[in-house]
Amino acid sequence: MTLARKLAHYAHSLKFNHLPKEAVLEVKRRVIDSLGAAVSAFHSEPGKITREISKSGNGNSTVIGTRIKTSMPLATFANGSLIRYWDYNDTYLSKEPAHPSDNLGAILSVAESEKSSGRDFITAAVLAYEVQCRLCDAASLRTRGWDHVTYGSFSAACGAGYLMRLTEEKLEHALGIAGVAGMALRQTRVGEISHWKAPAFANAARNAVFACELAKLGMTGPAPIFEGEKGFHKLVSGPFNLRTLGGAKTPFKILESYIKYYPVEYHAQAAVEAAIRLRPRLRSIANIQKIEVDTYDVAVEIIVKDPEKWKPKSRETADHSLPYIIARSLLDGKMTLNQFSDSKIHDPAALRLMAKMKIREDNKMTRAYPSTLPIRIKIWEKGAEPVEETVDIPRGHYKNPMTDREVEEKFLRLTHPFLSSSQQENILDFVWTLERQNNLNHLMKELTVSS
Repeated sequence: MTLARKLAHYAHSLKFNHLPKEAVLEVKRRVIDSLGAAVSAFHSEPGKITREISKSGNGNSTVIGTRIKTSMPLATFANGSLIRYWDYNDTYLSKEPAHPSDNLGAILSVAESEKSSGRDFITAAVLAYEVQCRLCDAASLRTRGWDHVTYGSFSAACGAGYLMRLTEEKLEHALGIAGVAGMALRQTRVGEISHWKAPAFANAARNAVFACELAKLGMTGPAPIFEGEKGFHKLVSGPFNLRTLGGAKTPFKILESYIKYYPVEYHAQAAVEAAIRLRPRLRSIANIQKIEVDTYDVAVEIIVKDPEKWKPKSRETADHSLPYIIARSLLDGKMTLNQFSDSKIHDPAALRLMAKMKIREDNKMTRAYPSTLPIRIKIWEKGAEPVEETVDIPRGHYKNPMTDREVEEKFLRLTHPFLSSSQQENILDFVWTLERQNNLNHLMKELTVSS
């Protein structure tokens, strides 16, 4: 059995009654979290651009925040871009890092158009998380020059194909079509980071949904997509096997993903906590002479090593800059979306503080990753003893999870400028009872942003 057929068989056989209550709850928490991130990004430039593009399509899928109805692929692109824009949606870290809630742009758009039940939505979400995270466990793409969203071609196709009731054979063809056309370069996340960071996965998911539509109509796809002579294993990932997938004896991977407490790249979550704890112990930020930061290799590679990370010019680069994030947390004693305004990013005080930093890899911390995400910050201040703080597991990690109330508060805070209190309440009530809903119509209407 090829890997594509194995995934198709798994997708075709997974049922809602196979899911433990813990997995069902985590889907609801991820939906609330992702919708908060999406609505709050409504006025972002990528949000405006993808929303405008969505008007060119026809269909039954709603663009979040609007009454625009468009095709499933275009709604997937627009909605996925909103979910991802702030870098505030959930994360999974393994050989390859990922944001598995990126799949929800496709799941929302296809489920609405297909008139799927809440139970089917939940099952498709668990499935997409499972496929993406297991692929991330299997092989690193980043180290070979490919972006993590490449795995989204397969996970989003599985979730969409499930909701579209594709047969195993047709889903295997869809995986071939999505896979052969879905290779994304890692250049998206190095150097000065552009708008494309937000739509990159959304584009992979858009292609995946389109591949499912083609396969449903009888289009055949390249095979075997993973094991073939010019296939995924040979050219992209290197050889790997998926020995297990979630089920009766194996926990589902959604249970091991993390919700973000702060709106920064996940490898900086612990740094924010450490810096905020240190701030009250300092006499004056102006008296700081030296800052030493020790962390693991992946954090250094992704959010430290590029010269642009030491002098960010855009929000997209700043939230992937460990020096900036530490400096801003020390200066302000907090980390919200407001810490990424243009005035904050170009603040001379932040640049001066960053110039006093030395960030290095700690071999012991590298060995601990990703079971823990350790960081140690030590600060020397003129006329005072040095102070330091270490954080191993940040708030929001599945080993240190946010409460349901904290997830709700994050949603309420993010959507307050865009939705009325009654809308917020109705959305929360809907999602907490998602398994009892017949379709998504009411949810998508309540997400309409007031002009």
